[in-house]
Amino acid sequence: MIKRYSSRRESISDSLLNKKLKKAKSYDRIAGYFSSSIFEIAGEALDNIEGKIRIVCNSDLLPEDVKTAKRAQKAIRKEWCQSEPEKMDNKNFRFKKLYEYLVSDKLEVRVLPNKKFGLVHGKAGVITFKEGGQTSFLGSVNESKSGWNINYELVWEDDSKEAVKWVQEEFDALWNSSAAIPLPDFIIKDIKRIANREVIDEVDDFEEEDNVPAAANIESPIYRENLGLWEHQKYFIEKVYNEHKKFGVARYVLADPVGLGKTLQLAVSAQLMALYGDKPVLIIVPKTLMKQWQDELNDMLNLPSAVWDGTNWVDENGIKYPNRGREDIVKCPRKIGIISQGLVTAKSESVDYLLSKNYECIIVDEAHHARRKSIDQNNNFYSFQKTNLYEYLLRIATRTKSLLLATATPIQLHPVELWDLLNVLSQGSDRVLGTKSSLWRKKGSINQGLELIKNRGRNLSATEKWRWIKNPFPPSDEGPNYSILRSSADMAEEAVVYPKQYNELKYQNKAAAGFLMNDFFELHNPYIRHVVRREREYLENKINPKTGEPYLDTIEVEIIDEPPLKLTGYMKDAYDYAEEFCQLISNRVKGGGFLKTLLLKRIGSSIEAGKKTGLKLKNNWGENLNEISEEEDEEGSSGIKDLTAEEQKMLDKYVNALLSNEAEDPKFEKLVKLLKRENWINEGVIIFSQYYDTVEWIASELSEIFTDQKIGIYAGSGKAGYYINNKFYKKTKDDIKDMVMSYQLKILLGTDAASEGLNLQALRRLVNIDMPWNPTRLEQRKGRIQRGGQRFDRIYLYNMKYKNSVEDRVHELLSKRLKNITAIFGQLPDVLEDAWINVALDQKEEAKRIIDKVPEKHPFEVKYNEKVEASDWENCTKILSEESKLKKLRSSW
Repeated sequence: MIKRYSSRRESISDSLLNKKLKKAKSYDRIAGYFSSSIFEIAGEALDNIEGKIRIVCNSDLLPEDVKTAKRAQKAIRKEWCQSEPEKMDNKNFRFKKLYEYLVSDKLEVRVLPNKKFGLVHGKAGVITFKEGGQTSFLGSVNESKSGWNINYELVWEDDSKEAVKWVQEEFDALWNSSAAIPLPDFIIKDIKRIANREVIDEVDDFEEEDNVPAAANIESPIYRENLGLWEHQKYFIEKVYNEHKKFGVARYVLADPVGLGKTLQLAVSAQLMALYGDKPVLIIVPKTLMKQWQDELNDMLNLPSAVWDGTNWVDENGIKYPNRGREDIVKCPRKIGIISQGLVTAKSESVDYLLSKNYECIIVDEAHHARRKSIDQNNNFYSFQKTNLYEYLLRIATRTKSLLLATATPIQLHPVELWDLLNVLSQGSDRVLGTKSSLWRKKGSINQGLELIKNRGRNLSATEKWRWIKNPFPPSDEGPNYSILRSSADMAEEAVVYPKQYNELKYQNKAAAGFLMNDFFELHNPYIRHVVRREREYLENKINPKTGEPYLDTIEVEIIDEPPLKLTGYMKDAYDYAEEFCQLISNRVKGGGFLKTLLLKRIGSSIEAGKKTGLKLKNNWGENLNEISEEEDEEGSSGIKDLTAEEQKMLDKYVNALLSNEAEDPKFEKLVKLLKRENWINEGVIIFSQYYDTVEWIASELSEIFTDQKIGIYAGSGKAGYYINNKFYKKTKDDIKDMVMSYQLKILLGTDAASEGLNLQALRRLVNIDMPWNPTRLEQRKGRIQRGGQRFDRIYLYNMKYKNSVEDRVHELLSKRLKNITAIFGQLPDVLEDAWINVALDQKEEAKRIIDKVPEKHPFEVKYNEKVEASDWENCTKILSEESKLKKLRSSW
C-alpha cells in the first residue's frame, strides 16, 4: 500500500517518522544529510527501537580521500570539525543522546563521498517492526530536524514486499561499499566533549584550570580546520607553560628538525604565556620569516599579532600604526610583537629601545645565528668574539621571564655552540647552568663539561662529580633520588644549589647521591634538561600507547638521481658572463654583499629570472638595486653605488646573451618531460623556486602545454592564483590551498618566502627548479610534502642543476660526505652556505676548508630530551571564551 506525505498538508515527523518508529525493531536509512537534531523530534521513538539503527550519509569526501582507511578517517575528522558542531543549538542534549547511541552500538553511521554516489539526491529508509512487518519510504527528507519538521518535503511510503526489498538492496549496496567509512573514534569522542562543553568567560578564571593548553586551543583553527597538534608538540607546550606558571620562568632550546612543527609549538607557548601574564611577548625571527610567523599565528591559532616593518607596527589585518619614530617600537598594538633579526644584526638603534621593557616571554627563531664568530682550534673557549645577535640576546635575556630558542641545528660545527645557546638562556635565570659559581657556567670549564658528558664522568671522584651535580641541582621530577635528596635538605623546588657538600651528606643520602651519579652526566646534565629534540626517525618508530601506532607516519623520501643538465649555446655564454661579473664585483669591494652571487643565483633559477634581473641592473642600477635587495631579503646597502666600465660591459654581454631568440631554458624543457611521465600530474607535483619571476613564467608557459590543467601559483603580496590556457585567475592563498587539498590543482608552483607552514599532503612529487644555497631552505621545501596526512608512503624529489654550475660543483665537494653529515645533524648546517659562495667565486680551496670543518662523526654524544607523552587535549570540555582571549591578546604594550 502506498501513502503520500506532504509537509504542507501535515507533520511528516508525526504521521510517519514517530508513528512508525515507536513500533520499530530496526531502522536502516539512506540520508543525504544526518544531524543530531533528529533527537529533538524523534528521540522518544528512537529510544523504543530494540535493535540497531544504521545510517549511511553523504560527505564532501573525495574519492582520493578514501584510498586508505587512515586518510579517510582524517578527512572525515576534518570535515566534521569544519562544520563547527560546537556552535549548534541545543547541542548538550542532542550530543549526549547521540554519544549514548554510538557507544552502546545502537547507532552505527557510515559515510560515503558524495561525488561518488550523490547521496544528496537519493534518500530512503526501511523500518522493520517488532511484530515482523516492514515498510519503506522514499522522498526528499534529510535525517535532521529541519528535514522532518521545518522544510517543505515530499515522502512516499510503500509497505509492499517488492518496494521494501528494492530499498533494502539499495541500502545494502551503499552500506557495504568499499568506499563506506565508519565514523572515526575522534568524532565519537568529540561528540562526548561537546555534550559536556563549558565555556570559561574570563581569562583569570581560566588560568586555574587543570589543562589550560587544551582549553585555549582545542577549538582553534589548528584543531577545527586541520588535524590538530602531534603528541611531541603538546609535550613541549605543556612543559613550557607549566614551568612558566610554577616557577615564573621557562628556558629551553627547541631543536626539533625541520618539518616537525617548531613554529606551532613556539606559537602556542607564546599564546599561553601572553594569556597568563601581564607583560608582552617578543618574537625575534629572520626577516624572511616575519610575515610567515604572523600568518601562522593568525591562520592556525586565530592569534592577533603585529610585525615591526622597520618604521611602523603592522597588525594581522595589515593595518599600520603611525608613530613618532623608532622609539615607538616599544608601543606594539598587540600583546605579541614580531621583529626582524636583521635589525639586531645591523645594530639598528630601534632595538635598543626594546631593552627598556620587561617581557613575559621572548622567542628567537633560527637561534643558531647567535653564536661565536669562530671556533678556536686549540679548544680555548674562554675568550671569543660574539655575533651581534649573540651579544644582544645576552642583554635582553635578563629582561624576560621565559626564553625559548629554536633551531634545527643547535650544533653547526662544534658542541661549544650548544653551550653558547645555554649561555643565553642562563642570563637572568640560574635554573639553566646554575649560579655564577657553577662549573657549568664558568668559561674556563666549558670544555671540561663537554668532555664529562662524552665520557659520562669517568675518572672523577665522587666529590668531584658532586660539584658538577649540585649546581644546578636537577628538579625532583628527574627521578626519585633527586626527590629524596631535595626533601632531606628541605630544598624548595625552585632552589638551584644543593646546600651541602658531598662530605656533609648523611650515609643514606650519600647512597642516593651515588645512584644518581651513575647516569647524571648521560641523562640529567643541564644540556639534556634544556634542549628538546625529537628526531623524525624516533617518532616514526616509537609507539604511542594511546593508539598502538607510531607517533608519526613513516614517509620514505626517494631522490630521483639523474645526470645534471648541460648548458649549451647562449645559455652557457650567459652563465659564464654571470660568473665573470660576480668575480669582478667581489674583487672590487670587500664583502660585496649579495651582489657577489646575485646573477648566478638568478640565471641558475631560470632564463626569465636571469633576464629580468639583468635588465633591471642595466637600465637603472641604483633604484632597481634597492628593489632587488628587498627581494633577496638583504638588510642595508650593498656598498656599490655605480659599476665600472668593465663591470658594465660584462653585464651588457650577459643581458644580450639572454635576449637572444636562440636562448632556450633547459630546466623548463626538462620539467615538461618530467610532467609527461606516468602518474606525475595525476599524483600531484609542487615546483619550488626562490624567485617569483621564475614561478610566474613557468606557470604561464606550462598552461599553454598542459591545457587541461590549472597551473597554480602560491605566492604572497596578492600574487596567488592559477593559469589555464595562459589566462591568469587571481585567488587568495587560502583558495589555492583548498584547491590543492581537494585535488582541483595537480600542478602547483611556489616560492620559498610564501610557503612556510604550507601543508601539501595531497601532492606526491617535489621539483626544485633551483637549489637554495642555504641548506635549511631545501629541508623546509621537503617538509611541505613529508608531513602528517601525506596520502602516499613514499614521496619523490627531483633537484635540478646545471653541469659545472655552482650547485653541481658544491654537490661534488659534498657528495663523499653528504650522507654522514646529514645523519649527524639531521640536515646540513647553515654555515655551509659560505661554501656555495666560495665556489661561485672560484675559491674552491676555501670551500673545501669550510666543508672539512664539519666533523664526519658527531663530536658530542649528547642525548637530547626526546620525550613525547602529553595529556589528552581532545577530551577537554572546558573552553576559554574566544572573545575573552582576543580581548587580552589585542591589548597593546
